[in-house]
Amino acid sequence: MLSTLQTPRSLSRFSLLLPSAATTTSSHFSSSSLPHASVSDQSSTVPPQSQILSIRHSLLSRQVTAVDLAQSYLTRLRLTEPQLHSFLHVPDDSAVLAEARELDRRIDGGEEIGPLAGVFVAVKDNICTADMPSTGGSRILQGYRPPFDATAVKRVKELGGIVVGKTNLDEFGMGSTTEGSAFQVTSNPWDVSRVPGGSSGGSAAAVSARQCVVSLGSDTGGSVRQPASFCGVVGLKPTYGRVSRFGLMAYASSLDAIGCFGSSVADAGILLHAIAGHDKFDATSSKQDVPNFLSHFVSESSLGSKPLKGLRVGLIHETIDDGVDSGVISAIREAALHFEELGCSVNEVSLPSFSLGLPAYYILASSESSSNLSRYDGIRYGNQVFADELDSLYGNSRAQGFGSEVKMRILMGTYALSAGYYDAYYKRAQQVRTIIRNSFKEALNQNDILISPAAPSAAYKIGEKKNDPLAMYAGDIMTVNVNLAGLPALVLPCGFVDGGPAGLPVGLQMIGAAFDEGELLRVGHVFEQTLKKFRFVPPIVADSTA
Repeated sequence: MLSTLQTPRSLSRFSLLLPSAATTTSSHFSSSSLPHASVSDQSSTVPPQSQILSIRHSLLSRQVTAVDLAQSYLTRLRLTEPQLHSFLHVPDDSAVLAEARELDRRIDGGEEIGPLAGVFVAVKDNICTADMPSTGGSRILQGYRPPFDATAVKRVKELGGIVVGKTNLDEFGMGSTTEGSAFQVTSNPWDVSRVPGGSSGGSAAAVSARQCVVSLGSDTGGSVRQPASFCGVVGLKPTYGRVSRFGLMAYASSLDAIGCFGSSVADAGILLHAIAGHDKFDATSSKQDVPNFLSHFVSESSLGSKPLKGLRVGLIHETIDDGVDSGVISAIREAALHFEELGCSVNEVSLPSFSLGLPAYYILASSESSSNLSRYDGIRYGNQVFADELDSLYGNSRAQGFGSEVKMRILMGTYALSAGYYDAYYKRAQQVRTIIRNSFKEALNQNDILISPAAPSAAYKIGEKKNDPLAMYAGDIMTVNVNLAGLPALVLPCGFVDGGPAGLPVGLQMIGAAFDEGELLRVGHVFEQTLKKFRFVPPIVADSTA
């Protein structure tokens, strides 16, 4: 892992993004979010600036050593992990500190370092890592160690990022709470009796609790955005094809996307820039150039009175109806008013096909999963449960290796693909998908971005919906349409509702046109900087530093 600190050729496209030590202090991103390079000093009232840029400045100016920084994060992780269970695997401290010492040596020697040097990155456990187990949250892959890194992980390492561990998830990404993990349930840092969301709940909780700086998740129907909302962090789902899926365990291949979590819009944007771009190992990855996502970011003092003047914002009418908690609706309407204060024109937009997205999604995703998961048979992949007959070996391995939710979705998908029902279910769901894609295209021709809640409620109690799958599926109503349309979406905190010891976060979802992540990041950054009333740090962070 030490070799990952070498400067790769891909560093060149970062040259405009990250300032040198001589210019960082005048950067648009203040280093005050990491005073003394301690993760414990994040302000609880002021929207955070980029921790990544602050870490870089602190390291290059030698305000702190990489070893001290690593020890600070490791201490936080060890203090909070027994309550949260964010991680399925964390490497020995010695391995992490060895990387930090090598980074210090390079800096002291005047060598160039990568733009993610010293940045702790957590990785969802359905994204392959060669140096750590990758289980997908499933017993069928317990102990599995891939022979390669996923492209996204490889790019993070090439740019100097330190992978601090693999995070918990619902098995193979099928779930909304992490209760579907075969190994443990993750708790929400804002209230440990509540779920963090899913399926990327571990990645969201790790960023929220400052166990890491940023994290990678996957989003098939909202698995980055809903946990971001529940945990009060920023979650970014890129356009389908913007980021390579090579090394991501396939759930629904036409819907899956690797996404980013950060405590600020800037950090999510920097991480996306690191992992985006065409990959020869993924034929669905786009060959479009990766723009400078941070080129439009400005400091609060440079915003002016109407920094988003002329921006057309469409509030999706179907997302603020009777099925959504009143506190969530109030927070979203306040966010819409804030957009108007920033100079935007805001109007309600109707997407009549919106309610069709949920059933179409579950038919298509389950159908694709029934094909993708057929590889786990105890022979090609997966832990083997011996039997005298081959068919029995397949059956035993899957019966003991897969959890109940995975089995149910495989059955649903196989049913929808069967000869007698293919036209009635799968084919019709594909037709609905086309209708949804066209409705978004029309709405985005008339609006620059669309907004909605990221979830119909704030985080709920662990166990509350575990035995009611339909109620749990209904929680995906705000997010699945974006995956069906293949569009980018950004979720960021916009308010609170009552609950827990300090309130529960509510996330605003911003949806943009295909490959227009830069505009979402620009708008989200302005919104984040100007909405000062939001409290970003959950109680567990304050408790761990008391």
